[in-house]
Amino acid sequence: MGMLREFKDFAMKGNLVDIAVGFVMGAAFKSVITSFTGGIVSPLIGLIFNSDFKEMKYVLTKGIESADGKIEGEIALLWGDFLTNTIDFIIVAFVMFMIIKGINKTKKKEEPAPAAPSGPTQEELLVEIRDLLKK
Repeated sequence: MGMLREFKDFAMKGNLVDIAVGFVMGAAFKSVITSFTGGIVSPLIGLIFNSDFKEMKYVLTKGIESADGKIEGEIALLWGDFLTNTIDFIIVAFVMFMIIKGINKTKKKEEPAPAAPSGPTQEELLVEIRDLLKK
């Protein structure tokens, strides 16, 4: 029973629960950002390139077109998709930075520890002891 109790104490610590909640919220937030980037940012950037931004690629090896019109065996660098995911990451990282910054502002500032009482230094005490021993 001791190990189960120890695990329960570990799992219920505030930091672990906070991390779990943050992870779930981050995953949900990621889907919102992905839809924002895919539905708003990519089409606007696609206007510049005059095509669908996520479909931008650099073909290394052309494939063979099958009877149904699909290209099979093509090897390509999907740089448009990579750039879209990079934009997603930057947006998520920036928003998380702003959230953490806001949380840190609202936290109660720790008061500095009181200064150690000023008294005689170690050398002064040793001199005093020496002087007392001389008497």
